[in-house]
Amino acid sequence: MSVKGELASGVFYTSIAKYAGIVVTLVVSGILARLFTPEEFGVVNIATVVIAFFAIFSDLGIGPAVIQHKNLGKRDLDGIFSLSIWSGAVMALLFFAASGLVASFYDDSQELRNILRILSANLFFAAANIVPNALILKQKRFRFAAMRSLSVQIAGGAAAVAAAYAGAGIYALTINPVFSSLMLFVINYRQNPLSLHLRPGREAIGKVFSFLAYQFSFQLINYFSRNLDKLLMGRYMSLSQLGYYDKSYRLMMLPLQNIAYVVSPVMHPIFSEMQDDLRQLATSYRKVVRLLAFIGLPLSVVLCFTAQELVLIIFGSQWQPSVPVFRILALSVGIQIVMSTSGSIFQAANATRMLFLCGVFSATLNVAAICTGIFAFGTTEAVAWCICASFAVNFVQCYHALFCLTLRTGWGAFWRSFLSPLLLTALVCLPLAAIEWLLPPMPLIVSLAVKGAAALAVWLLYVQLGGEYDLKGTAARLLSRKKR
Repeated sequence: MSVKGELASGVFYTSIAKYAGIVVTLVVSGILARLFTPEEFGVVNIATVVIAFFAIFSDLGIGPAVIQHKNLGKRDLDGIFSLSIWSGAVMALLFFAASGLVASFYDDSQELRNILRILSANLFFAAANIVPNALILKQKRFRFAAMRSLSVQIAGGAAAVAAAYAGAGIYALTINPVFSSLMLFVINYRQNPLSLHLRPGREAIGKVFSFLAYQFSFQLINYFSRNLDKLLMGRYMSLSQLGYYDKSYRLMMLPLQNIAYVVSPVMHPIFSEMQDDLRQLATSYRKVVRLLAFIGLPLSVVLCFTAQELVLIIFGSQWQPSVPVFRILALSVGIQIVMSTSGSIFQAANATRMLFLCGVFSATLNVAAICTGIFAFGTTEAVAWCICASFAVNFVQCYHALFCLTLRTGWGAFWRSFLSPLLLTALVCLPLAAIEWLLPPMPLIVSLAVKGAAALAVWLLYVQLGGEYDLKGTAARLLSRKKR
């Protein structure tokens, strides 16, 4: 199968699972948001942010390294799997032991202490899952991976809701991550059973060490870049403010997770085949960037204009303070959707050192932006504005490093890919602004439907009539295949 065919097939199956997952996530989040307070969500959010830090040290960048290297035999994979198991076990024990220290930093909450201890199990199974999951992606079994992820998501969400209604209290919010990581490991291990050794193979680790070291360093820096806002807000602002901010941030991340993250898991296994032809890699990636820009940039505008409707419909009226924060964060969705795929290209080009250096710049800028928002202004809206500005600057430096320094093709063609999507975005703004400012207030669902329909109509007309993509022809071909 051609690269284009493999990419299309992988994105198709991944997107089915992801878009169905949107419905599952929204339903589960909507139910739980009505059962728990912002303060309770703030407590669990602190726990998940802290556990993500420990997960970096058990992950070590092993998954991408397994995908990238094509010369790993069964003995090598057993050795790397053993490394992930033992590192996961050590980190889980350390995390369990450190739960009291972490809780004392946040006013010594007993609930936080218990939640941290429960989530230590999730840390172990997530680490154990790394190599079996990477092998499934390396084998390009995207259909299986998509259906597996959706099934686990449904089961985990249902278990969390059932536990909440059964009276588990705040601990119901820990059911989904622990149950899901356990299910994923069982399923993946059955597909790729590996042997566990007391000593991880030095030879296997040596083969991937250079790639793995920079990948791990990038993940460590990226963790702080992405989570410092929540860590500091949980300490220096109220838990209710953190809860409102986190709900806005997670809602903003949904399009990112369900659009860009549909493409990203597929890109590295496929584009790693081009690691010896950087020009072809750059050309192929620009096509992906242009498509994502046509989706992401107009979507940013739609989310900004529908912030009120989305937050209140999904989470309920008690989350009204999340609306202005979400409206600000929505402005960054477009560039984040594009930029989130850049890591796969750095990996495919064997340029994890450059990925690490970009991560250092990005983290430094994000830390400065977060601290400015929290300590200089002290509001969740200010933090959101500072983060958006940081994302914009990081976007420029990331793609300069990728196209000019790594792929060495220049970035003129890259920037030209954005001209038409930017024009489309401006056109989408017009009907949304007219509806917002000229029409009388409408019920939330009606308002959301009207704005969504107007934006979609502009998008379809521009893309089809402008000749950007032949949507009508693509639909006709899909229908003809179904008839056969």
